[in-house]
Amino acid sequence: MTADIPTLTVTRLVRLLENNSTNELSLPQYRVLGVLSTGEERASQLAARLSVAKPTLTALVDSLVERGYVIRETADGDRRAVRLSITATGRTALRATGAQLRTVLDEVLERCADPGAVLAALEDLRLALDLRWSERVAEQAAVRREVAR
Repeated sequence: MTADIPTLTVTRLVRLLENNSTNELSLPQYRVLGVLSTGEERASQLAARLSVAKPTLTALVDSLVERGYVIRETADGDRRAVRLSITATGRTALRATGAQLRTVLDEVLERCADPGAVLAALEDLRLALDLRWSERVAEQAAVRREVAR
């Protein structure tokens, strides 16, 4: 059996980006800050969205909090829930790492026959991932409502 080419391509690109991430942020840290940059999140939701185990997320967040990139707070009305927010310093690190990773991506895109089409396909993929996430959240909410009945 041979490898699935699109899947292999995505994993190769991820590895290339991992190998070219800055000393500022690892790729997993970059993903955490990237999601947090769209708005604060509860830790449990962030772990699910990033498809990582809660202990893995805790370790990532601990390192980001230590560096002043993330603030961890308890959610209003629920001391068990932890809300995470990106700081201004975190946004600066996110932008710097993003620019460096984009340079690597652009070097690959230069070798494509139609870089614009690849970028358009990546945007489609982003939208599909966001839609998949929204559907999963809605399904989980429906299950919780059903259990509560």
